[in-house]
Formats: sequence, C-alpha cells, structure tokens
Amino acid sequence: MTHDIHVIGGGLAGSEAAWQLAEAGLKVRLSEMRGSGEETPAHQTDGLAELVCSNSFRSDDAEANAVGLLHQELRTLGSLIMRQADIHRVPAGSALAVDRDNFSASVTEAIDQHPNITLVRERIDALPDGPTIIATGPLTASSLAAGIGAETGREALAFFDALAPIVHRDSIDMDTAWFASRWDKGEGKDYINCPMDKDQYLAFHQGLIDGEKTPFKEWEKDTPYFDGCMPIEVMAERGVDTLRYGPMKPVGLDNPKTGRWPHAVVQLRQDNAQGTLWNIVGFQTKMKHADQVRLFRTIPGLENAEFARLGGLHRNTFIRSPELLDETLRLKSRPNIRFAGQITGCEGYIESCGIGMLAGLFAAAELTGKTLTPPPYATALGALLGHITGGAEVETYQPMNVNFGLFPPITGRTKKADRKRMYTDRGRAALAEWLNSPRQQSEPADNSSELAPSA
Repeated sequence: MTHDIHVIGGGLAGSEAAWQLAEAGLKVRLSEMRGSGEETPAHQTDGLAELVCSNSFRSDDAEANAVGLLHQELRTLGSLIMRQADIHRVPAGSALAVDRDNFSASVTEAIDQHPNITLVRERIDALPDGPTIIATGPLTASSLAAGIGAETGREALAFFDALAPIVHRDSIDMDTAWFASRWDKGEGKDYINCPMDKDQYLAFHQGLIDGEKTPFKEWEKDTPYFDGCMPIEVMAERGVDTLRYGPMKPVGLDNPKTGRWPHAVVQLRQDNAQGTLWNIVGFQTKMKHADQVRLFRTIPGLENAEFARLGGLHRNTFIRSPELLDETLRLKSRPNIRFAGQITGCEGYIESCGIGMLAGLFAAAELTGKTLTPPPYATALGALLGHITGGAEVETYQPMNVNFGLFPPITGRTKKADRKRMYTDRGRAALAEWLNSPRQQSEPADNSSELAPSA
C-alpha cells in the first residue's frame, strides 16, 4: 500500500499517532523494528505499546489531578490507547492500571486490522524525505539517533530510567501482609502491604546502600536520573528516612494484626488481569539480580517471593525540543518531520500517548489542507505541549510529567485546598471551547494572547 505519511516507532506515541492519522482517512506506514530481529535493552516482546516499566497510567482522578485530567481529555478526543486501557484495567484504587500483556495485544490487533495502516517490522536508519512522525522513544536505534543528531546539530540529552520487580502473587505470605488501598485512601483494597518495624527498615535501608549495583559504561557516567523513576537505592542514599516519606510511607496504613501503623510499608500493585503478578511499587532499581533477590526476600511477607521480573536499568535519550520543534511538533530545520512521545522529553506513558495524538492530529490537518490550532495552555494537552515546544529553558530542559506547574497559574485569592479543582474545572472548560470552535482554519491562530505556559 502506498502511504501518505510514515510513522516510525510502535510504542504508545507512535501507535496513537498512526491511529489518529488512519481515522482521518490517511494511509499510514507504521515501522516498528521489534519483530524484525532487532531488540532494545528494555522491551521483552514485539507487541505495540508494550509497557516496559510499571503497568500504571497513574491517577485517574480528573477532578483534582493533572494526570487524571489528561486521561479525560484523551478519552474525549478518541484515544486508542485510553480505550484499550479502560478495557484491560485491573484494580488499582484511584489509579488506572492495566493488564500489560492483554493491553499491548489489543493495541497491536487494532493497529494491524485497520485498513489504513500498514504495519511493517523494519528498522529505519535515516530520516525520510516525505511526511514523517518519529516516535522511536527513549531507546531510539543508534543509526537513526545519529541521523537526528546530524540534522539538529545537537547531541541528544540523556537520563537513566529504572524498572521495578514483579512478584508472583502466590509466593506472597498473606499471614504477614494485608490488603488496603494505597495509603488508606478510599474504600478499595487494591494494594498488598508488607510491614516493617524500625530494625527491619534500618537493616533494609543499609542493604540498599551496600548492595552491588550495575556498573556504568564510560559514556554513561555523567547521565542523570529522572526523578520520577529514581532507583530506590539512589533514594536511600539521600537519607535514612527518605524512603519512609516516599514509596515506603506508612501513613494511614493500620496493620490489622497490630492496629497501628508500621514503621515503614512496602506496597505491591496488581500487574495483570488474573491477579497472579504484582509489582513492587516505587522499587525501580539498578542493583544486580542476585542482590535484589537476597534483599527483597528480607521484606516481611516476601521471604519466599518468586520474581517474574527483577528490576533493571536502561538509558533514555531525548532531544532539545524547545529549541528544535515548532508549536505543532515539526522539526524546524526539516518541517516534513514531526517528533512525538518520550523522545521529545515528555515523561510517562500517558504523556507520550498525548503528544503522539497531537502529532497525528497536526499532521492529519496539514495533509488535508487545514490548520489545527494547538489546544489551549489551560488544558493538560496544551500545558504539556507548551512545555515541550517553548515553555522550558533550553539549556536546563529535562523530561517532565504533566503537572499543574506547567499550567498557567490560577489568578486571584484562592484557598490552596480549592486550587487543584480550579485547574481541572478551567481545563475542561478550555477543552470544550476548543472543541466547539472552528479549529481548522486557513491560518494558524495565536495561542499566546490569553494563557501563556509557565516557564
């Protein structure tokens, strides 16, 4: 099939972009190197939209959370990723978590069966000349990365991302552990909680400090971590109580066996629909596998834990998007090319999906002779896009999850407790106005007069 546009990369962003283009009636060639004999350091399958880290899309609360608002906006705009996530969700309290295998399989099937999409298992080594969206993610093949670097004149920035271990449910000792919602929020019982007393916690903390770590290659030594996926042993190095105020926080978690909060808590979240696999929340790690098994089996309730996957570490790369991309994600030096997903410097599954959707929508409008104005900065999509394409300082640009700090500030005197709801109420109103306005215009509209992105 001849194609109107080439999408490179079959992750969350590339799959969403291809879907939006195909739904607009355009013929899409989607290239994915996995399945062609090529592998990445993090992926385990050749399925599209594979989730390589957590199985959680984070908070689904659209009333007081920026991530939840982004979920709602994507659903409103017909996101393939959100549709399949909703179908394959597993219990996770107020979060949206999915059965990762069924989710990926359903996205792959939807893409493969769409009459306007040709899925090709191939590696692309050079920048194409025709209309293209590059959504190769943080693990872009070195040959294509070199081509991007040669075109932009800038070396890609980089950071480390780490994976959390996954445990077989039937190996968890429920005589010690118990079910509760995360930090006892809500009525659900969606997390398994493993309690630690003070001595157990201190020994565990020291074990994290002493455990043997994966050695860095010479070219990796100056690469920073991303705070949203910090290895647990790196957090431990910041202070003895850092973990107790982070992923091991015991607040609100009354141990039914004692009636009191433990000194610290390790929480596990369901990872598949069958409930047979559970991931250790916040336990991304770069410790060697033998040390992981030894140390994690000192956690009360996990003494006999069997691991479906141990933690790992991989190096992510991204471009200086505020310098290189225009407001519709086109590469300024070669406007036939758009970028989408984590390679732009957005961080997180749902953020990648959102930028993939926008890249697809912008490209579809352009190829059909229209102009799609960017969403308002008061929306979650607009705030994230604004950060990527101009709202951040180029020299200090770092990967970012969507958060209210990217939105235009709420003006006037307000109660702090009301502010999050005000952000989401304003965001929903802004999206509705954008959807109801004549968005396809002959000339691009000015998106800066009303609400500018925060720096």
